[in-house]
Amino acid sequence: MKPLLDQAPDVRTATASLPVTAAASVQIVDPLAIPDWDTLVMSLPGHTFFHSSAWARVLEQSYGYKPVYFAKVENGQLRGLLPMMEVNSWLTGKRGVSLPFSDQCGLLGDWQALWELAIAEGRERGWKRVEVRDDLKRQPTECCESESFYGHSIELCRDEEKIFAGFEPSVRRAIRKGEKCGVKLEISHSLEAVQEFYRLHCRTRKKHGVPPQPFRFFANFHRHVIAHNHGFVVIAKVNGRAIAASIFVHFGTTAIYKYGASDENYQNLRGANLAMWHAIQWLARAGFDRLDFGRTDHANQGLRRFKLGWGADERPVNYFKYDLQAKRFINGKGEASQFREQVFKHIPIPMARIIGSVLYRHVA
Repeated sequence: MKPLLDQAPDVRTATASLPVTAAASVQIVDPLAIPDWDTLVMSLPGHTFFHSSAWARVLEQSYGYKPVYFAKVENGQLRGLLPMMEVNSWLTGKRGVSLPFSDQCGLLGDWQALWELAIAEGRERGWKRVEVRDDLKRQPTECCESESFYGHSIELCRDEEKIFAGFEPSVRRAIRKGEKCGVKLEISHSLEAVQEFYRLHCRTRKKHGVPPQPFRFFANFHRHVIAHNHGFVVIAKVNGRAIAASIFVHFGTTAIYKYGASDENYQNLRGANLAMWHAIQWLARAGFDRLDFGRTDHANQGLRRFKLGWGADERPVNYFKYDLQAKRFINGKGEASQFREQVFKHIPIPMARIIGSVLYRHVA
């Protein structure tokens, strides 16, 4: 089978050293100041794209967040990590988030000293709370999740027929229907492809009553992720018109389905299904082990069914918030949910883009 891109991603792992001399320490580090950061992170089990330097750079340059990463270092090697961004907002307060706009990203390796340092540093910096988007079962028994989601993933292999057979019959029919309707697929690293995705993204966000992220976010995403071969755009087209598009990222041997959008006027052509299948084929051929579908709100049963249709395993994804003043874990949804109002379905896309450009940095 011919690869779909000339340049395949690097899925290797390696070793490197942090620029420290102490035999063991817990410290605050800046991933953007350490040239071999990604290699160091890959030495920790459970690492994801969201722990990478590229994602940190996107968040910093798009929204002005300050990286405050807590690291446990032993003999120059990374033994534990709690990545965090300082969100300083007049609307939602000053807080530490691990990490903004990340489906699941939190503690890696030995956690106790890192957690204690994060709490102490948060108080020193005047944070309202510390937010961790990861499982905290290893934390004290009094912790409780503030929000809960579904997570889904599938294992990949080189046998595409085996992968295809694992899909639900409705998904297989949708793929075959799209192929018969002449839907064309392409994988791209270009900024033009990102712009095409963004056009569909704005339409999809309007449909769901949510303002779109500012385009500067996706421009930075292209500059630091896609252009460096850490992700790609899949576009489904009919007669040269894009009807669906998806963005995938990868880090190590795992890929993540990060964003998807489509034109509902062409939903019957199953462009979204074909885009997903095209990406799965390419990822399997490139040697990736797993595809993560990201998080899904409990209320979004349609998206949940879409992901389960690909034969995905389901798991809980819990977010935790610790109130630094009250010294306790809190529950309840964050500020972001307060803005998902019905009114956005009726706001013109240009106005929604303006609102999104102002809003998103506050609701990480």
